[in-house]
Amino acid sequence: MPKVRRSKKPPPEGWELIEPTLEELDGKMREHETESHEGKRKVESLWPIFKIHHQKSRYLYDLYYKRKAISKELYDYCVKEKIADANLIAKWKKPGYERLCCLRCVQVRDTNFGTNCICRVPRSKLDKIQIVECVHCGCRGCSG
Repeated sequence: MPKVRRSKKPPPEGWELIEPTLEELDGKMREHETESHEGKRKVESLWPIFKIHHQKSRYLYDLYYKRKAISKELYDYCVKEKIADANLIAKWKKPGYERLCCLRCVQVRDTNFGTNCICRVPRSKLDKIQIVECVHCGCRGCSG
């Protein structure tokens, strides 16, 4: 399996601890990219890719900000190499966005009425029988 690294600069100390998980997620990403999308809606075929992208970024976010298990140099290396999404992580640090699924759900220019995505509406404000599914990434509610 090809390595996750892309630059010629050697990774910082601690890379060997996170590399197996990142390679596993990268392998899953490749599987979903080559998977047949017959019988699915056009946007539905991208949902697993969004989910894995979210998992990679959340994994590195938790290691650096929550558990303090990796160094700043390693975290910066992963952001610079685009292993983690810096903009998504920046949103997670803000109050009210801790569980945000993707950046498209908060971009008001992508919606018809200039509002957030339906998955950003709290479950208590929705009907109990209504099943909410984001059109962009397939999220079923990331507001709490």
